[in-house]
Amino acid sequence: MKTFSITDIGMCRNMNQDYCYTSELPVGNLPNFFIVADGMGGHNAGEFASRYTVEIMVKQAEASARTHPADVMEEAIKKANEGLLLKAAEDPAMWGMGTTVVAAVIVQGRLYAANVGDSRLYIVNEEIFQVTRDHSYVEEMVRRGQLGKEAARRHPDKNIITRAVGAVRDIQIDFFEEEIGYGDEILLCSDGLTNMVEDEEIRRIIKGQRDAAEKAERLVRTANQNGGRDNITVVVIDPLSGGT
Repeated sequence: MKTFSITDIGMCRNMNQDYCYTSELPVGNLPNFFIVADGMGGHNAGEFASRYTVEIMVKQAEASARTHPADVMEEAIKKANEGLLLKAAEDPAMWGMGTTVVAAVIVQGRLYAANVGDSRLYIVNEEIFQVTRDHSYVEEMVRRGQLGKEAARRHPDKNIITRAVGAVRDIQIDFFEEEIGYGDEILLCSDGLTNMVEDEEIRRIIKGQRDAAEKAERLVRTANQNGGRDNITVVVIDPLSGGT
């Protein structure tokens, strides 16, 4: 397995509210662990929310007695959600903060993913497949047939999300399980990438560079060249390289 992660402030923001974590080594009962979070909230609240969520998730995974990846991720996200709600109740400056989260674990050729919000996970090979589903106002319109994919990319409300860690006590989490085949690569990213770079261009960049570091850096550079209107976070995973 070979991986590379990068986070960038972008061209228009004065603070990076994204946060990511990668471990190719075991984290508790998980053989590896990858997380991207995109925070929201005034002042430093969004930056705190994303960092806190990732840190709590990792700590919870390290301590968890559960063994199935989905169970460990569910427990970790719920623990982070509870913590954010408590922090917001204690500090009025933190009220209304929240974060997206997308997390992944790879076990013997299978991908397990969890998602809240509109950060994404893709499988990339000769085609690009979005595994996760965005929890956003615009994506719900697309699913109901009220809006096309191209119109959705330009919709003024595309950044309004319908689920977030830290938003409500009874958090809803989506889980996914996919087989990983030869040549498949995994991409986790915040919407600072996907709002600036179309899926097919993402695929061409990933398949056109030599290693995970070049792929991730090229994705961030392209997002910034296209406007860089938000923070950009990218985790590229080549799960089957090195015989793993």
